[in-house]
Amino acid sequence: MPDKWKEQALIDPERAAVFAESLHRDDPPALRKLEREALEAGVPIIRPQTRSLIHFLLEIRRPLQILEIGTAVGYSALYMHSFAPPGCRITTIEIDAGRAARARENFLRSGADDISLLQGDAAQILPSLEGPYDLILMDASKGQYIHFLPEVLRLLSPGGIIVSDNCLQDGEILESRYIVRRRDRTIHRRMREYLEALYASPSLVTVLLEAGDGIALSVRKSEKSL
Repeated sequence: MPDKWKEQALIDPERAAVFAESLHRDDPPALRKLEREALEAGVPIIRPQTRSLIHFLLEIRRPLQILEIGTAVGYSALYMHSFAPPGCRITTIEIDAGRAARARENFLRSGADDISLLQGDAAQILPSLEGPYDLILMDASKGQYIHFLPEVLRLLSPGGIIVSDNCLQDGEILESRYIVRRRDRTIHRRMREYLEALYASPSLVTVLLEAGDGIALSVRKSEKSL
């Protein structure tokens, strides 16, 4: 192993993550309140490093159409709404009726009446959408990512970005399937299949980042690159 790689391996990723999170300053007060409420209720939301990365991508791409798969209580949709360019439309899908109702309340309370929430199974809703979308956030059931991918690719615009959250599953994806608990092996297999499909797709360029719980960033190639 070259010396430069040995030096890089000495960096503690947990310490780096804590340091990066200490620098995070861009959350509006209303979102900080919603974050506290979600955490108290045990509802998972995107992590600080993931939020920073999404904010960064919003500034670079300036998307006019955003699709989110997995609304939960609406935190990430509202976060993107806070930093998206004027005229951007956000469509978000949530399978759980209770969480969808809570998300609608949060959208109304925040004055984000231009977020379109579709309640139901994304596998049934995605084929009905026309797109194209400039940014697609995958943050639903992790075992379903691989099933959503064909429709997501259909809906993605040229130069569009897919942000796939929680790809490392707290490190379990790095382990052999035989080490993973039996009840988690299906998700383990499907997530690995999903990551392999992203990297193998001739229309995408993908990078897997350690940030948060593992984020796969995929950008659709221009027609000239295909």
